[in-house]
Amino acid sequence: MADDLKSKLRALLEQYAERSAKTTTTKEPADQADRVMCGERLHSVVRPVLEYLMLELKNAGHEASVREHIGRDDAYPSVALSFTPRGALASALIFRYDPRHGIIVQREVKHAPWKGRPPTTGGTGDRLGTIGLAAVSTAWVETKSLSFIEAVLKAN
Repeated sequence: MADDLKSKLRALLEQYAERSAKTTTTKEPADQADRVMCGERLHSVVRPVLEYLMLELKNAGHEASVREHIGRDDAYPSVALSFTPRGALASALIFRYDPRHGIIVQREVKHAPWKGRPPTTGGTGDRLGTIGLAAVSTAWVETKSLSFIEAVLKAN
C-alpha cells in the first residue's frame, strides 16, 4: 500500500510541477490594487474599532483578541475579532475582502452546549453584510460588531 500511495503522490506532484512550470513565476493578482486599498481600509478603519472592543471585553473579564492578515499573496486581506465570554466557547467576527463584493462581514457564533442549544457547525457562519471598499466607516463597523457581541452574549 505504501508503494502505491507513494507512486500516486509522486504522479500528482509531477503533474502540478508541469502545470506550474507553464505559468509565469512572477504572477501578480489582477486585483492587486484593490487588495492593497482594502488592506489599508481594514487596517485604518476596522482594526481600531475591533481593538477598542477587545480591550473593553477584556476589562469586563472576557477573553478577546484581534488578528489581521493583510499583504499576503495567498489570502485576501482580513481582520477578525475573536470573543470568548467567561466560561463559554470562542466566536469570531471577520471582515474580509471579496473581489466581487468589496468587504464581507461574517460571524460564527458558538452556542454554549450546556444551555441545550446545538453548537454551530463548521463553515462560513452567518453573513452580516457587504459594503464597497470606499464606503467602509467606523459607524458601520461598530454596528456590525455590536450585533455580533449581542448574538454571542445571548447564545452563552
